[in-house]
Amino acid sequence: MIEATLADLRTPNQLQSWNDVVHLVDARKKNPIGYFIPLELSEEFLPFLQVHDKKKKIALLHRIANAQKADPIEEGSLADGIE
Repeated sequence: MIEATLADLRTPNQLQSWNDVVHLVDARKKNPIGYFIPLELSEEFLPFLQVHDKKKKIALLHRIANAQKADPIEEGSLADGIE
């Protein structure tokens, strides 16, 4: 795994030469920021990203459902149309 800073992403020559996962760190504080996945490896990461995205959407839907359950429609009020 390659370790790089955000400034390294600004140089196109270096960016195109990466063929491995790049660990991005903050240059000043040395805090991890995230990862850069080259296009060559995107096929291998796509299933993981799809599962991760689906989990995030399901968690959001659960939050919405719980909020609606906590705020029932009282008599005389209008519904929001979501059933």
